[in-house]
Amino acid sequence: MDQIHIKNLEIFAKHGVFPEENVLGQKFVVSAVLFTSTREAGQKDDLTKSIHYGEVSHQIRRFLEGHTYQLLETVAERLAEELLLELPLLEKVRLEIQKPWAPVGLPLKTVSVEIERGWHTAYIALGSNMGDKKAYLDLGVQRIQDTRGCEVTAVSGYLVTEPYGMVDQDEFLNGVMKIRTLLTPEELLDRLHEVEQEAKRERVVHWGPRTLDLDILLYDDLILDQEELHIPHIEMHKREFVLQPLCEIAPYVRHPVYNRTAQELLETLRGGSQ
Repeated sequence: MDQIHIKNLEIFAKHGVFPEENVLGQKFVVSAVLFTSTREAGQKDDLTKSIHYGEVSHQIRRFLEGHTYQLLETVAERLAEELLLELPLLEKVRLEIQKPWAPVGLPLKTVSVEIERGWHTAYIALGSNMGDKKAYLDLGVQRIQDTRGCEVTAVSGYLVTEPYGMVDQDEFLNGVMKIRTLLTPEELLDRLHEVEQEAKRERVVHWGPRTLDLDILLYDDLILDQEELHIPHIEMHKREFVLQPLCEIAPYVRHPVYNRTAQELLETLRGGSQ
């Protein structure tokens, strides 16, 4: 991915753990690497097709001058989020924020925090078999769209399916949505649980009836195995009610473990082979 560099932008601002730092202020030095595509701008010689580094520099200055935080980590985190949310062509940003002559009681030239943040692509499975099923799925989509740092980019049609696992229950309505997100996998999972709780989801019986079920299927090409979170979803390649709506919006997305597309996984499942 192409990069635009802003190096050593000096800003006088009021951040620090000591009260006098928040009153008197001091110099901070900010460097940013903006990850974007400059191809179209370069071909057409058109600034509107790229990121205006002058405007971004002023945006960084306004942000640092307009807020007061104790930690450099917080300054970097909040600034990265603002840039990613406000600049449509920005896919990823690397920030370094230096604090020259930080008050540590020792001779010191500078300290700094450097972070890299960016947009991720995730696929979320939706399911409901209680009450107004469509309304619950619509609620799940809308609440994720309303979440800061999340954008729903595609939603499959809803599919009526037979229950999976515990079969003595009502039919399900299932779907899949594609999102762009700034959240980590763990943060995204927490947010999905919050939305489920809003829908009065009760986790009483495994694979039992539920008003709203939201599961992370894929997150970029990440492979993650934690006690509470497995990515890719460990059952997705066995579930036609997941693969069919996934293929509707992303037939060529690839399973990072099996290295097969969603369409290939669905054809294999329907063919009866593993």
